[in-house]
Amino acid sequence: MTFARMLEQVRHDGAYPSRERAEEVVTAVLAALGRRLAGDERVDLAARLPREAAQVFVASIPDPEPLTGWAFVKDLASRTGGSLATTRWDVGSVLGVVAELAGEPLLDRILAQLPTGYAILFGRAELTQAAA
Repeated sequence: MTFARMLEQVRHDGAYPSRERAEEVVTAVLAALGRRLAGDERVDLAARLPREAAQVFVASIPDPEPLTGWAFVKDLASRTGGSLATTRWDVGSVLGVVAELAGEPLLDRILAQLPTGYAILFGRAELTQAAA
């Protein structure tokens, strides 16, 4: 997928009014995700993203302090000045496309590395085992 196609898909999925707005959202979310992922999953995901998106993603240095999915949204909202609801929408719009680009096996590995709460951000149900 080209970067232009990625932006168009995010623009469509997120119902953004312009390509420029979609690019702002993609840039913010990929930079935030780049602060969360390390190791082979980071390298493998960067290889599957369009070049321009991969550059934004890898430009962020991974932060060793883990954030739950909700804390990820709150952190991004504070960095961008967006509301929690809008930021959650932005994250889902971008990470849904990222999930498609990653493919199931890599997405499984990514979600295994991240704390709870990220599966839903990537458009997946978060399945947890009930306490016995």
